[in-house]
Amino acid sequence: MNRAIVWLLTVFILNPVQRAEAQQTKKARQIGFLCPAKCGLSEHDGFRDAMRQLGYMEGRDIVTIYRAAESDVARFPSLAAELIGLKVDVIVTAGTPAIVAVKQATSTIPIVFASAGDPVRAGLVESLSKPGGNVTGVTILSPELSGKRLELLRETLPRLARVAVLANPSTPAQATLAEFEGAARALGLTVRLLKAQRPDQLENAFSSILQDRIGALIIVPDAFFASQRPRFIEFTANNRLPAIYDRHEYVDEGGLMSYGIDFQYQFRRAGYFVDRILKGAKPADLPVEQPAKFEMVINLKTAKQIGLTIPPNVLARADRVIK
Repeated sequence: MNRAIVWLLTVFILNPVQRAEAQQTKKARQIGFLCPAKCGLSEHDGFRDAMRQLGYMEGRDIVTIYRAAESDVARFPSLAAELIGLKVDVIVTAGTPAIVAVKQATSTIPIVFASAGDPVRAGLVESLSKPGGNVTGVTILSPELSGKRLELLRETLPRLARVAVLANPSTPAQATLAEFEGAARALGLTVRLLKAQRPDQLENAFSSILQDRIGALIIVPDAFFASQRPRFIEFTANNRLPAIYDRHEYVDEGGLMSYGIDFQYQFRRAGYFVDRILKGAKPADLPVEQPAKFEMVINLKTAKQIGLTIPPNVLARADRVIK
């Protein structure tokens, strides 16, 4: 009887200790995070916030391994290979070129993207509803965005006739450009398509804008263009050229206005995809989501500098105004 009591007491005392040790030695899941430009951007806070809200503690439940390409597309393959070599459980990235590089490097590690122009056209997924393979996430495809940017420019500039649309030919954006052309016809505008994928080609595009007497500029979403923000802002300011961008960072740094997807929300949604994958879901079974949250930002200081008055009806629709 005494031995039985001693055994029961021993089990009672040691089991909690063993359980605690097991929890402490539980291996944290590794998340690879490939940043096309820089890591630690405000939009990445959305991913970190989502993971915290879903119950993941950095260092205890997950370890996020960051790699930044610094806007150098040539570095994508080597950085992807590095993350794969570290045997991460899932890779998070954004932008079609980066996603393509990771997908070419692995067909087994799940890949979650926070933004992609057209994942079907780029060959990343079989369809939005049934991705297949090891890739899924949140696209930036939104049919109304192209027309909305043109409408905002037309409302801001009633006499506008010619608009330049600058795109990166290395990014599959044909569908977006077709939408611009269709919306322009409906608004009685002429669209001039310009292309650039290297810094030197931007100078050629800027020269064409001046030669063709373009009245306003639209920048198609692209990681390379985002890395060249200071050049766009300087060019448009020096030439008093109204421009609308896809991201608020342009406007924060001196651009006129932006209307586009809330990328912090996009990364938040990427966090929910990662959560489901870590819990056993397969990317092939997780439908690609389309953007659900948008934002409009206007810089009145810039408007004043280029001699432009923003109409009250346009100003009233802004989510944020920089004065």
